[in-house]
Parts: sequence; structure tokens; C-alpha cells
Amino acid sequence: MTYRDAGVDIDAGNEVVERIKPLVRRSFRPEVMGGLGGFGALFDLSGKYREPVLVSGTDGVGTKLKLAQQLNRHDTIGIDLVGMCVNDVLVQGAEPLFFLDYFATGKLDVETTVAVVGGIAKGCELSGCALIGGETAEMPDMYPPGEYDLAGFTVGAVEKSKLLDGAKVRAGDQLIGIASSGPHSNGYSLIRRIYDRAGRPGDLDLGGVKLVDALMAPTRLYVKPVLELLKAHDLHAMAHITGGGLTENIIRVIPDGLGLRIDASAWTLPPVFDWLQREGAVENSEMWRTFNCGIGFVLVVASDEVAAIEADLARLQLPNWRIGEVIQAGGAERVSIG
Repeated sequence: MTYRDAGVDIDAGNEVVERIKPLVRRSFRPEVMGGLGGFGALFDLSGKYREPVLVSGTDGVGTKLKLAQQLNRHDTIGIDLVGMCVNDVLVQGAEPLFFLDYFATGKLDVETTVAVVGGIAKGCELSGCALIGGETAEMPDMYPPGEYDLAGFTVGAVEKSKLLDGAKVRAGDQLIGIASSGPHSNGYSLIRRIYDRAGRPGDLDLGGVKLVDALMAPTRLYVKPVLELLKAHDLHAMAHITGGGLTENIIRVIPDGLGLRIDASAWTLPPVFDWLQREGAVENSEMWRTFNCGIGFVLVVASDEVAAIEADLARLQLPNWRIGEVIQAGGAERVSIG
């Protein structure tokens, strides 16, 4: 018997590697040493930082992956994977340096795999982050036909003196919410339940955008514009709105003794979230703690910095709103949304 007889096609794996090489190279930075194929990936940090602090993150894309497979849309799910990781390390002021991916499936389909990894490479390129390595695992009997799993890992760096840890946050600081591109990669177990119960109306028009396109819109990558903001402004803290929504994510970067007052009328709920709430009869409180509701990233800034930051966000073409403020708070209820 051969390995192919057992369900593992080494030749298909080699073909994937050869086809993704040019896609991966486009994401490389000058610090990358060597190319694909080594046992370990090399990245040269010398000369770039005086006191570097490494910031690492890992994530997946949740059950948005099931929807991608159901719809046979594989070319942007890799952007979601990158976004979930690089947007996280960005919160502490870190520049994402490199990224590694893990792709696992029962039987390797070359076209699907290349599409997925191509999306990962594109996300890295858009974030200025090198796709420096990864693993493609073909494991017969582990996954149903046509299904695969994804995980991502990133390492970033920030000067120790510029690390954002929430220590600067004060009562009276303002919250600037930056628009998301849609649900990003969170809440999809609920999204898929609502979508299925509604009869999967993928072609439903939501103000000129099909529902299916709104649900599959790739995660917005905030890295390059926010790094530019960090060079010009004294940001006190930042938050990436992921699982836990607006209720649970911003408060993670707010020191004890302080809380948040968020004004839900400060922005209009995007059509895709409006449809999900109406179709699923989802209560407001459940919306706030499950979805980003149109706010994908939040800046916590001093009140006298708001106007200048808003001007730069407009220049960077990032829609944004003043969505609330930091307040003195005691007890268990530290977040108020209304």
C-alpha cells in the first residue's frame, strides 16, 4: 500500500506549495530571511527596535467557515483569519510582523486550498505582515468531505515605551468607534441559525448589497491606518470588537474603577445587523454582546484630541462616530449601552 492509498496525496500538497509561493512572496518584508520550505521561518529584528516587546495572537474564524463552505466561497475567508489576529495585537500598539497559518482537511482539494491561502496572503499583504510559514495537513477521516479548518498565528512588536496597556485611560476620555465591514467573524453560530430559519435568502437586497455578500464581507483590516494614527496622536487605549461584542470588549482595556457609557443612537445599525435582529427577534442586549453592530474597532482618547483624530480618520477614509465616554464606575455593572 501507499500513502495515497491511505488517503494522503503528497503530490497534491506539493502542488499547493508551488502555487502559493508567488502569493506568499508578495507579503514578504525586508526582515524575512529565506523563503518557504524550511523547518522554521526566520525573521530578523536587529536594528528595528531599542526595547522591543513582542505581542503574539492566535485565532480562527469561528463558524463563518461553515458558511463559506456551504456557499463555496473560499477566497476571502483567509482575510478574516488574518484580521482576527492582527487586529488583536494592534490593540496594544504592536505592528504585526509575521503570520503563520494552519489549514487542515480530510482530503486536499488543490483549488480550494490555494484560494484559502491566497486570501491569507492577501490579508497579510494589506496589513504589512509577512506570511512567513504555515502547515497544510491532510488527515483522512478527520473531516467530512469538502470541509476544512483554519487557525492563524501572528507576532507583532512595539517599543516598550509605547505599549498600550490602559494605564493612561481617565474618566472623561471619549470613545471613537470605527466602522466594521459587517459581522467580521463573530456571532456566526447565531447568524447561520437565523439565515437557515429564514430559508437562506442569499439574494435578499439590503440597500444595494445582497444579504449573502454582506454576511461574507471580509473582516476590515485596521493595521495600517491605526499605526499611522499612533505616530501622530496620543491614543490612551484601543479595542478590537470580536466575540463578546461592544458589551465585553472595550471594558477589557479600561482600568478598575472606571466604566463606559455608550450611546447607541450615535450611529445607525447597518442593514445586515438590522435584518438579523428583526428576522431572529434578537433583543438589544443580545445584539450588543454577540455582534460588533457596525463598530469594529474603538479608540479611547482624551477629549481634546477627538477633533484632530476624527480629521485623520476622515483622511484615511475610515467612517467613525463618537460613541460614548469613560466614566467613574463602581460595582459589577461597568458598561451602559442605551
